[in-house]
Amino acid sequence: MAVSLKDSQDGDLGEVSDINVTPFIDVILVLLIIFMVAAPLSTVDVAVDLPVSNALPQPRPDAPIFLTVKGDLSLILGNDGVARETLGPTLDARTGNDREQRVFLRADGAVAYRELMEVMNLLRQAGYLKIGLVGLEDTGQAASPAAPAGGAVKP
Repeated sequence: MAVSLKDSQDGDLGEVSDINVTPFIDVILVLLIIFMVAAPLSTVDVAVDLPVSNALPQPRPDAPIFLTVKGDLSLILGNDGVARETLGPTLDARTGNDREQRVFLRADGAVAYRELMEVMNLLRQAGYLKIGLVGLEDTGQAASPAAPAGGAVKP
């Protein structure tokens, strides 16, 4: 509570019911200063000196092996469907029993992570440990421009 120092008629000091906001403003200013000092510290990047690789880029295979997991969880090896039970022998026939060849795995966006991992486990059980995951490259360009809203095309 605050006290009013105005002269009252009876000589008593009357109580003022207004809130004293000075301590509140002091606390807010102190917090503002703390956050102004702490904010740049939270965005500091960790400096890491990464090693340079001297490995030669691997040549692209002439006929890459693509294994596709469709949205209905069926498997497609190249352009041919394959059952999960016969995936290993079919890959052996396609690669000539060369289990060092890389298998490129691609999946529909609707395929759950669990299902994709099951297919990767099937490849590992078949002896194919070199697996490459295939995705679309984001070039940052938008899709082709749409037709005008009116639908009119000038000849």
